[in-house]
Amino acid sequence: MIDLSNVRAPGWQRVVAELAAPAADDRVFLARLLQILGQVSSARQAVLFGLSVRPTDAVEGGAGGAQTDNVIEPRAAMVYVGSTGAAPGGVDTQVTSESGIESLNEAREVVRKAVHTRQMVVFSLEKTDMLYGDGGAGTMVAIPLAGGGPGEAGAGEVRSVITLLLEGRSRQALQTTLALIEVVAGYVFLHGANQSLKRTRQASASLDLAARLIAAINAAPNYKGANIQFVNDLGRQLRCERVSLGWISGGTEPRGKLYCKVVAMSDTENVDRRMSTVQKIEAAMDEAMDQGQPILYPPPPAQGEEADFLLAQAVVHAHKDLATRDANLKIASLPMRVNDRIVGVVTIETTSKDPISIPTIELVQATLDLVSPVLEIRRSDDLGLHKRVWADLLKLAAVLVGPKHTAWKAAGVALSLALILAAVVPLPYRVGADMELQPREPRTISAPVEGTISAIGPKAKPGERVEAGDLLVQLDTNEAEMSRLETVAQITEARKKADDASKHGDFSEAQQATARAEQSEAKLRFFEYRIAQSSIKSPITGTIIAGDLRDKNGSTVQLGQQLLQIADVPSLLVIVRVDDRDISLIKDGMTGQITTKSDPSREFKFVVERIVPMSEAKEGKNTFEVRCRLEETSPALRPGMQGIAKFNVDNRSLLRIASRRVVDQLRLWLWW
Repeated sequence: MIDLSNVRAPGWQRVVAELAAPAADDRVFLARLLQILGQVSSARQAVLFGLSVRPTDAVEGGAGGAQTDNVIEPRAAMVYVGSTGAAPGGVDTQVTSESGIESLNEAREVVRKAVHTRQMVVFSLEKTDMLYGDGGAGTMVAIPLAGGGPGEAGAGEVRSVITLLLEGRSRQALQTTLALIEVVAGYVFLHGANQSLKRTRQASASLDLAARLIAAINAAPNYKGANIQFVNDLGRQLRCERVSLGWISGGTEPRGKLYCKVVAMSDTENVDRRMSTVQKIEAAMDEAMDQGQPILYPPPPAQGEEADFLLAQAVVHAHKDLATRDANLKIASLPMRVNDRIVGVVTIETTSKDPISIPTIELVQATLDLVSPVLEIRRSDDLGLHKRVWADLLKLAAVLVGPKHTAWKAAGVALSLALILAAVVPLPYRVGADMELQPREPRTISAPVEGTISAIGPKAKPGERVEAGDLLVQLDTNEAEMSRLETVAQITEARKKADDASKHGDFSEAQQATARAEQSEAKLRFFEYRIAQSSIKSPITGTIIAGDLRDKNGSTVQLGQQLLQIADVPSLLVIVRVDDRDISLIKDGMTGQITTKSDPSREFKFVVERIVPMSEAKEGKNTFEVRCRLEETSPALRPGMQGIAKFNVDNRSLLRIASRRVVDQLRLWLWW
């Protein structure tokens, strides 16, 4: 006997190991299977065709009437080209054009035949069906690949077909090659079973994790506690540094679009959204929400065993910005869905040396799909009364307009009715502007002379009504009175000296004394005028609207210093500052109404008296001053009050009113 145990077939060991090894997904396995089939069969070219079904036009049937036939449209997804000379063979997983595929039309026919028969078919390229030719132009082999694991929906259904273009060979060699092809293709069922087992394990793990998280959420006393409990438990289960939960808010313009708002972070009692880290996490959540898929940073490779095409192609700008604080930081953001609607995003951060694996992402995503409805219920229970009423209104609208897209349908009907009414029903058009009440003829009381306040009139108070001639302020006249008495004595002395000089014939001395007397009389008149001016009286009958002298008694006032302001309060003037875009609509005699900030519930009518033709730039606006007269008076109206004035322009449709600004601006832009 001869020991032949040292004889090995390393090539087949490698093939079996590669086909039996777990694959990340179907695409990776199919690329591996396509290459091995091409190598084992020494095929010149191997193509993986995906299948799509296109219904043809109805054709006339028998007694059943019109019938519809479906046409299978094969599309090349991967191409393997065998090695030629020094060029090694390889698989192209990104087929952009089918122009380089040999015998494309024949390959499509073979694919359709394999789909209908669900068996491997062999065609000679010499146009003879099912011939195992000896040499000739070659042979086309089609291997249908069924999808799904045992017991799964769609198991056994042909989802793709591999075609092999073989060189011409003998009948016996072709039979041997076909046997090898059938053996290799049988590993598709092993892959399907492995994938089914993987999905079962993932579902079991996600159910177990979801059950623990839901139990913790239900044990929380309130909505905030449920969020905190959720992120803390998830962080402990995943052994990560931080888990953040964000709910989607917004939805109206502006802040434009929907955005994520962080509501809970693991190991954090209160979240301060002003922190830069929280803002970066919200930006990363917005990135995942906008793309509607999980995002992994650093992203996985686009090709290879651990490849994931969707994750590799995702936009990760915000996640990259979040990871700048730590070079070892790995981040994953996963959307939370309820009824195919994204309601929130969970962001996971870890500094582990190992990257976040694709199975971990799938596990967490499956868990979130189970936990999200529970959290959504806790969130809805915590809503305010007005939001609950809105939710009930949406449910009522669902009964009226249908079970799907209720809000959009109800909004569309309401918008249509609103547009019809807006375009047809005329409404009073009123132009609004800021207004201020001012006294029509205010009088300012100033100090006529310099002096010290010795007394203040009993009515010299803001809001007091005074009559013409009432004493308001009395200035100190002691100094002026003493000067007046001294001047009177000087006049008497000068007159006496003049008389004595005249009696003695000294006319020169008499003239000098007379001059001194006249000079003293002038000073007397000045002091008498000053004494008279020291009593400040009201020039008109009215109300004191400005000035408070309660703490001014004994103080010195300067000449011209403003003391009080008096006005006839019932006679008020409405000063309206109208934007220059609306001034063309305002006319003399136009009516309108005003309301004040102090009492917006009341309206007062006015009539336009005059439009000041000069504009004034104020607070970034160009306005015109319009003076108006009140048609009615009220004790509630006082000078200085501010509010809004509305001018009665004419009757216009609501659509015309709403579009006037836009139309005018477009006319201005398009004018040349």
